[in-house]
Amino acid sequence: MGGTPLADQLADETRRRLALAEAVLPLPASTRIFTISNQKGGVGKTTSAVNLAAALARTGAKVLVIDLDPQGNASTALGVEHRSDQQSVYDVLVSDLPLTEVVRPSTEHERLDCVPATIHLAGAEIELVSLVAREQRLRRALDAHLAEMDQPYDYVFIDCPPSLGLLTINAFVAAREVLIPIQCEYYALEGLSQLLSNIELIERHLNNELRLTTILLTMYDSRTNLAQQVAQEVRDHFPVQTLETIIPRSVRVSEAPSYGQSVISYDFTSSGSLSYREAAAEIAWRGASAEKEHH
Repeated sequence: MGGTPLADQLADETRRRLALAEAVLPLPASTRIFTISNQKGGVGKTTSAVNLAAALARTGAKVLVIDLDPQGNASTALGVEHRSDQQSVYDVLVSDLPLTEVVRPSTEHERLDCVPATIHLAGAEIELVSLVAREQRLRRALDAHLAEMDQPYDYVFIDCPPSLGLLTINAFVAAREVLIPIQCEYYALEGLSQLLSNIELIERHLNNELRLTTILLTMYDSRTNLAQQVAQEVRDHFPVQTLETIIPRSVRVSEAPSYGQSVISYDFTSSGSLSYREAAAEIAWRGASAEKEHH
C-alpha cells in the first residue's frame, strides 16, 4: 500500500471484515466438543471460549458453553446468573442432575447457551473423589443431553479451571477435541509438555477419541520481537494445529466481560472482535476439511 502504518492497518482490517462478511461457514455434520485447556492461568482460556462461541453463534451455529471454572467468569461474560443458590454444573457432576435443567440462554445471542458454574464447584474436586465413574460424569450428562435434543448443538466449548484436577479430567473425557490457548510471552511453552502428556494419558486410558486439534496464539503484541519468536516457536512445534489467526493484545477484549458481553457484541469493529471471528471461521473451515478427509 505504501501508506502510513495506521492506514495500512485500517485497509487490512477492512479487507478482512469484508471477507468475513461474505463467508458462509460450514456447519459440522455432528457436534464438535472442545475443551479449552491450559494449566497456566491468564492465557485467555475463558476469553477464547466466550468469544469463539459468540462468533460461531453469529454465523448460524448452535453453541453451548459449559463453565467448569469455580470463578464462573465465562458465565459472567455470557450474561448468565451464577449465584451460589442456583443450580449449576456442580449439581450435574455431584448430584446427577440432567444437563437440561441447568442450560441457560445467554444474553449474547439466541443461538448461544451456557451451563453456569457456581462457587460450589470449588469443593467439587473433593466430592467427586468418592463417586462412581468420577471421570465420566460430565461426558455422560453431555452425551445424554445431546442425544435427546431435536437439533443438537453444533459446537460445545468447555472452559476449564487452570489446574489439572478432576474437573479438568471430566472436561477432557467429555470432549473430543482440545483447544490450547498460548500466550505469546516469555515462558509460553513452559508447562505445555506436562499438559500434552496429560492429554495423552487421558486419550490412552479414559477417552480414545481425544485429539489436540487447535492451538490459538493469544495476547500477541506485534511490537515485540519476543511475541514473534514465541509465535514462530509454537508454529514450529505444532505446524498443523496452530491457527493462522493470532489474537492481539487488546483493551477491548479485556473490558468486555465486565459488561457481561463478548468482545464481539461489546465492540464489533475492534481488532480483537475481528480476530476472534476469523479464528472461529478457521475452526469451522478446518473441521469441514477434516470431515471430508475422513469420508
